[in-house]
Amino acid sequence: MSVAVVLFTSDLRLHDNPVLRSALRDADRVVPLFVRDDAVHRAGFDAPNRLAFLADCLADLDAGLRRRGGRLILRRGEVAAEVRRVAVETGARSVHMAAGVSRYAARREQELREALAGTGCGTRVHDAVVTALPPGRVVPTGRDHFAVFTPYFRRWEAAGMRGTLTAPRAVPVPDGVAGEPLPARDDVEGVSPGLAAGGEEAGRKLVASWLNGAVADYVEGHDDLAGDATSRLSPHLHFGTVSAAELAHRAREKGGPGAEAFVRQLAWRDFHHQVLAARPDASWSDYRPRRDRWRHDEDEITAWRTGRTGFPLVDAAMRQLAHEGWMHNRGRMLAASFLTKTLYVDWRVGARHFLDLLVDGDVANNQLNWQWVAGTGTDTRPNRVLNPVIQGKRFDARGDYVRRWVPELAELDGAAIHEPWKLQGLDRARLEYPDPVVDLAEARARFEHARGLD
Repeated sequence: MSVAVVLFTSDLRLHDNPVLRSALRDADRVVPLFVRDDAVHRAGFDAPNRLAFLADCLADLDAGLRRRGGRLILRRGEVAAEVRRVAVETGARSVHMAAGVSRYAARREQELREALAGTGCGTRVHDAVVTALPPGRVVPTGRDHFAVFTPYFRRWEAAGMRGTLTAPRAVPVPDGVAGEPLPARDDVEGVSPGLAAGGEEAGRKLVASWLNGAVADYVEGHDDLAGDATSRLSPHLHFGTVSAAELAHRAREKGGPGAEAFVRQLAWRDFHHQVLAARPDASWSDYRPRRDRWRHDEDEITAWRTGRTGFPLVDAAMRQLAHEGWMHNRGRMLAASFLTKTLYVDWRVGARHFLDLLVDGDVANNQLNWQWVAGTGTDTRPNRVLNPVIQGKRFDARGDYVRRWVPELAELDGAAIHEPWKLQGLDRARLEYPDPVVDLAEARARFEHARGLD
């Protein structure tokens, strides 16, 4: 019997998984393997919210494999060493895995190839598993990646996307392959109380609900903070319980302005992956340096992290992040703009905090979105500043989002909730809510001076 190893990474699903399908074509038996990598812990990327969501995903993947006659093998340690052990134990002739774009992914692939050298077991890395289109599939003339989204999107739309794959009916696994017990969400400490459930089953239900319902109103509602009219699929895309390619196909089949706008967001995700694939340093270095001399006021940073800046919409967004391990996209943009341009704090401070809490936090989308807002990334208007009061009146006009997350202000009506410092006397005194940490006009002038715009 021939054996192939399926190394699951950011593709924790059975539906539309080219890695699994290719391994099943390649061998009579497969070893579905997930390695809890010690390097992730050493780098500080094993945040509680992602560990809890991962536990859900692994349990669901194992359940799906068992329904097909298989099971998930869990190992812990260095990925290359553990995969080599499994390959030698089972006599595997190939290891299949999804391609990644980060330095970590590139190093993992290289170490795996080196570890398997001389074993008679080859490595097959599959594109278009984590993203809808692989990085490098479309490139501008004379360059290795697109630095501006709009021309990238035109090429992305015109490019042929691979077809989708059904889940296999059977996944035969060799007998006697040892593994560790699967982790459980309840064993993870420090998890946000409102963290959503993970796993392919939950992800596919969410896709069906989204495409059969709210996606139709996505154009009008995607910035409505209180309406919460976004897909909330980003954690499932991050862990690969939902396929980006399948999601793009299904949205296009659904059709309509809302579905088209949603597909554009999937293209944004691919865009950031192709930038990072070409410029791996952008994970922690400025993609386009602006000679910023960032401030670092620990009291202001703490106020931002804890949702106590005195600007209700910023604070609401940060409190949502703490409670759910997720934040509305409009809230992310505003929170990032406030930190990097109003407080003029290094974007890396904010990106690290987001990675500590976001269940969907990954290097490509988190870091490059932060750089986009900070003006050190791919934004064609790098010096735009989002005013939290104007943003509040525009995207939370009735104040419902703020009331949900900042209950100290629940008694305030309408747009007044976005400027509580304007209240007088006892009306202001009875609010247990801080004054603004900064004057917006002064902060904007400081930023413009720092960027040489004055």
